[in-house]
Amino acid sequence: MGFPIGYTEVYLPKFLIHILTFLALIRKLISTLFKSIGLADFIEPDFTSDPTRTSFNNCTIQSASALIIRELLPVVKFSEIVNPPENCAVCLYEFDAGDEIRRLTNCCHVFHRSCLDRWMDHDQKTCPLCRTPFISDELQDSFNERLWEASGIGDYYADAGDY
Repeated sequence: MGFPIGYTEVYLPKFLIHILTFLALIRKLISTLFKSIGLADFIEPDFTSDPTRTSFNNCTIQSASALIIRELLPVVKFSEIVNPPENCAVCLYEFDAGDEIRRLTNCCHVFHRSCLDRWMDHDQKTCPLCRTPFISDELQDSFNERLWEASGIGDYYADAGDY
């Protein structure tokens, strides 16, 4: 059981391959023409496959909740902590006496300030070690009020009530 020698459907795929080759040749000619005129970016914009080389590389988008949590969590020097751990659980580097750290109020875990801030930039609101919420129950009302103010929704409803 094989293909018959005079199989008619073999010509159709060969025809499609010839058409695609011809279209690729036309595309190449148009591309060369535009490059010679100086309009190469118009026909083929320069897209990089490297995700680190984007125009948004220096721009960090932070959520309002992360900014408020940063304000509520204290930053202290490592030398001021009593019974500190030896290293940061996020980056695994040892603490130095002059390091700025954040000590979480709920679970008392200690992290480098930059490590925890980076964790919060990914919209995380819990301890990286034990998943206890950053905001204690005592601070939750204050946090919610500040988040409500930052959202601007209260201003919108206040303006709507004036009409």
